[in-house]
Amino acid sequence: MINTRKDNAYWDPSRKGFVTNYPNFLHWKTLSATDMADNRPLNVYLHTPYCIQHCAYCYYKTINLRGTNKAQRIDQYVDALCREIELASEYYQLRNRPVVSVYFGGGTPSLLNEAQLQRVLETVHRYLNLSDQTELTVEAEPVTITQSKADLLQGLGVNRVSMGVQSFDDGIIKRSNRLDDEKKVMKAIEIVKTMGVVINIDLMSGLAEETQATWEYSVRRAIESGVESITVYKTELYTNTPYYKEVRNKTIDLPDDDQELIFMNHAMTELTEAGYKPWSFFTFTQCGQHQHQYATGTFLGEDVYSFGTSAFGKLGDYLFQNTNDEQKYMALLAEGELPVTRGHRLTCIDAMIREIVLGMKLVRFDLRRFQSRYGFRLEKLCADTLADLVEHGFITMSDDEIQLTNKGILYGDYTGKSVAKVLMDME
Repeated sequence: MINTRKDNAYWDPSRKGFVTNYPNFLHWKTLSATDMADNRPLNVYLHTPYCIQHCAYCYYKTINLRGTNKAQRIDQYVDALCREIELASEYYQLRNRPVVSVYFGGGTPSLLNEAQLQRVLETVHRYLNLSDQTELTVEAEPVTITQSKADLLQGLGVNRVSMGVQSFDDGIIKRSNRLDDEKKVMKAIEIVKTMGVVINIDLMSGLAEETQATWEYSVRRAIESGVESITVYKTELYTNTPYYKEVRNKTIDLPDDDQELIFMNHAMTELTEAGYKPWSFFTFTQCGQHQHQYATGTFLGEDVYSFGTSAFGKLGDYLFQNTNDEQKYMALLAEGELPVTRGHRLTCIDAMIREIVLGMKLVRFDLRRFQSRYGFRLEKLCADTLADLVEHGFITMSDDEIQLTNKGILYGDYTGKSVAKVLMDME
């Protein structure tokens, strides 16, 4: 449940508090494998927890692997991951469901060697119902990309690569505890281009020591790279990150909210002038094409089966999450048990709120789809709030959809939470 009193999301427009999921994990309960099988289209998420570095801003539970036993440890994890794919496909009859998208994230999937990548993706093809139309994305760290690895991924059906670049300024990259630099990033982009796939690169606004000049340079270089998709995330300060400790110790300064907003405004202006259009409130694609099917499905409430440690997904009314303990994950699968440890069964109100707070991320919200799905007209239920958002320039409305303005894009989660608050107050 979003605590609106605490974060004042409705009353104080802010770019803080990026919404990744609903309801909050605090409401999830212990869950074993349940009967959630059907034959509707399916999205798939694969997770690896391993990284070659601990980025200073990263709050995810990752495992830094730079030792000599790296290959052996990943081999053991890949064994478990492939076993989970096999077990779940049988238990939930996933083979009967056409797979719309596969997203291999982390962590750093491209850290896996070629044999490991081949085994994971061949297992996906063997036990799940992919087609030539399935979007298959792999996340990549630039310094882990080689030509032979790119060729392998292309041969295994990968048609989209998302690269965590974050900045093109070498000083900021180094300050973020990353191992790449601008030259390595540009080389990796050129290698991936040989695959003939859609390329997304991530930038982060508000990193330590970012200035207007360094930010403008990063945006310009991202555009000059010619990639099809550019995602701009706001740097969030979490208590479990190196950044948080350094801020508390006053050894670094992060750009304040006003400066970060200037950064984002600049990025929107430059990307728009270069022909990129907002597909979501943080991703811009060339001419509005190359939209990300996996994220679209997730935001619109489609089913997502997630494999790997800590991975969370959705089947029907159930949200579920695997254990985040690497050893427990492997032990359960070695015993032939699925590693689901907690979950939440969505009520109708939960599902409606979830679709609003996540669906608003897509810049346009289909009112008729919402009405068909839930039997309610959102424009009637939330008439006063929507009128306020129109009046203050966050959205425009037609009979069929809500559309975020440029201001609404800057405050995308605020807009979604404002509308959702009306339904939350009805519970």
